[in-house]
Amino acid sequence: MRWLFRRRFDQVWLRQRYRPDSSSRTVYYLNHHSWWDGLIPLLLNEYRFGQRARAMMENRQMRRYPFFSRIGAFSVNRGNPRSALRSLRYAVESMRRPRACLFIYPEGTLTPPGSRMDFEGGLAWLHDRLAREELEVDFVPVALHMHTLRGSRPELHLSVGDAVRPDVPGDAEATGTVFERHWTTCWRSCAARQVSATPLSSAFPER
Repeated sequence: MRWLFRRRFDQVWLRQRYRPDSSSRTVYYLNHHSWWDGLIPLLLNEYRFGQRARAMMENRQMRRYPFFSRIGAFSVNRGNPRSALRSLRYAVESMRRPRACLFIYPEGTLTPPGSRMDFEGGLAWLHDRLAREELEVDFVPVALHMHTLRGSRPELHLSVGDAVRPDVPGDAEATGTVFERHWTTCWRSCAARQVSATPLSSAFPER
């Protein structure tokens, strides 16, 4: 896994504030601008989180890249509300496992880099349902930013924020707004490279 990132990117930088402990259950929510966004969670989980990972991916992307299903991803059909609800319920069940984590892209689909992060309702629904199930789960923003300002090969900046705890029970719209605001803060500092970050060799050491 690590060698793929070394070949593709000139540098990979990581800023990490949230660190799960041995009992943590976590939902990580990320922006989704490129094919690499499906592999980045694997890198983060293997070297930094060490949890039992699953990922929710749009069904069209799963059909295009079926190997993701072999590494813990499951599909969601955004065009079919009943099917999407089944996927969200499956996500809730997956979070019952010890040390479970879930990577989710709340935009629901690939979007152009630099575009506004427009959250759909799935993330807020998931937060509300997990709270009702009395499962203690951290929700953590992860911002991904790529650029070619210093050369022809892109650099990748990853920023893992603090756990977000919306205090607006029963208000899905307000919950989504809180999640979006925290992710935006995470992304802006990442895109501006205004945070202290660790390079690939230190953040993801060879084994």
